[in-house]
Amino acid sequence: MILILNFGGQTCHLIARRVRDLGVYSEIVPCDISLKEIGRYKPEGIILSGGPASVYEHNAPTMEKKILDLGIPVLGICYGLQLIAKFCGGDVLGGKLKEFGSKTLNVKKNGKLLRGLSKKEQVWMSHGDLVGKLPADFEVLASTDSCKIAAFENNVKKLYGIQFHAEVIHTLKGNEILKNFVFYVSKAKKDWHIKNISKKLIKEIKKEVGKNSVIMGVSGGVDSAVAATIMHKAIGSKLYCVFVDHGLLRKGETGEVRTFFEKRLRFKHFYFVDASQIFLEKLKGVSDPEEKRKIMGHTFIEVFENKVIELETKYKGIKFLGQGTIYPDRIESAQPTKYASKIKSHHNVTLPEKMQLKVIEPLKEFYKDEVRKLGKQLKIPDEILNRHPFPGPGLSIRILGEITEERLRILRETDYIFIEELKKSGFYDKTWQAFAALLPVKSVGVMGDARTYEYIISLRAVTSLDAMTADWAKLPNELLEKISNRIINEVRGVNRVLYDISQKPPATIEYE
Repeated sequence: MILILNFGGQTCHLIARRVRDLGVYSEIVPCDISLKEIGRYKPEGIILSGGPASVYEHNAPTMEKKILDLGIPVLGICYGLQLIAKFCGGDVLGGKLKEFGSKTLNVKKNGKLLRGLSKKEQVWMSHGDLVGKLPADFEVLASTDSCKIAAFENNVKKLYGIQFHAEVIHTLKGNEILKNFVFYVSKAKKDWHIKNISKKLIKEIKKEVGKNSVIMGVSGGVDSAVAATIMHKAIGSKLYCVFVDHGLLRKGETGEVRTFFEKRLRFKHFYFVDASQIFLEKLKGVSDPEEKRKIMGHTFIEVFENKVIELETKYKGIKFLGQGTIYPDRIESAQPTKYASKIKSHHNVTLPEKMQLKVIEPLKEFYKDEVRKLGKQLKIPDEILNRHPFPGPGLSIRILGEITEERLRILRETDYIFIEELKKSGFYDKTWQAFAALLPVKSVGVMGDARTYEYIISLRAVTSLDAMTADWAKLPNELLEKISNRIINEVRGVNRVLYDISQKPPATIEYE
């Protein structure tokens, strides 16, 4: 197995995913794990993750230095590379270079780590510090135009490092690098398979829930559909699914979701709750994105608790709240480790302190593509599995600033046109996620020889594998022109359409 030390990096679990995808079991542990505990795992190799801190910061995450003397191959990624350099006598320059996004790697020597790579490769950078001086007996393998030490190795000590992130899909040969470390350097064996994971999850749910029942929120999205289906297979009629219409769904979505759960899956206990007025009233006048998310999360739980009280008059034993939370939700909310940097609060991981139900999250360690694989195993229809992700807070975080009835109307119509045209052109299935966002500013325009002063719409479409990193989708100009023309001509209140070409990182996929 490969052991991964977590220094709070946003893509730490992605490293474990990549290793597991190679067929080798991997496990993530805190970076301050003891030598004795490492001995119990008996790893063939150790990977040090990235992290948001600088190695010289007060209380910066660290590890036992003697880990580097165990004779077990160690690969440092980003912060991990800098930590190896510091421990071995090199110099790390704090805040001297900030690199985010795609860079060209110039391979000077392949060595063991970069075996099979060409002289120039595309890699993904996300760092603020860099190694300025190489430790003794280490050798530089590669550099970029602004980072002289982008990869190094010491084959005698079995220490290796890369400043870029091999675990993200935008490092095109990232898997080759990880393969080299896992198989060529660490000599690990391919002996791990994901095919029976649904059986394992069902068994765990049965054990945890016991004789009790679960009430679960469903939205019609991939995550909640897969989570609910797993729950249903585990506990059957003890699952009570509730669809809450918070008034911030897309055009026509309420009817689609009800049809899916009531007629396609035929769950015995499915309940529809129209809480749109409650949510919209609480969101009135609120502009701060974090406050919006907290209001959505807390109100969501309040609605659920009221439904539990109602159902308890008929059924006994509802003790759990099921959620379709996946790992990117938790990592962006800084849940897994004290060293992670909080990016934004997700509604399903932002819960009231006195919540009366115990949360059960069967998908909390999985990424979107893994969830879809589970859905395939569970025979969930493709029209559900292939739906683009939709955030729990709905359109509230795609309207930047205050939410009003007019802004909701405008956004629903523009988003509908955007998605409709993507599906017609065949680009819907080629993108990971696409949506429209309404900016809280107005611009001057001209329509019918008259001056207009109306809203600006930003269109966002990205490609990704797991939502941890994303690139903007290269949609044809003709398609964007058609979409823009339709929006401006068909939606009252819009006179300008923009297309977002930012990557994640440094941006996030959603705006709030």
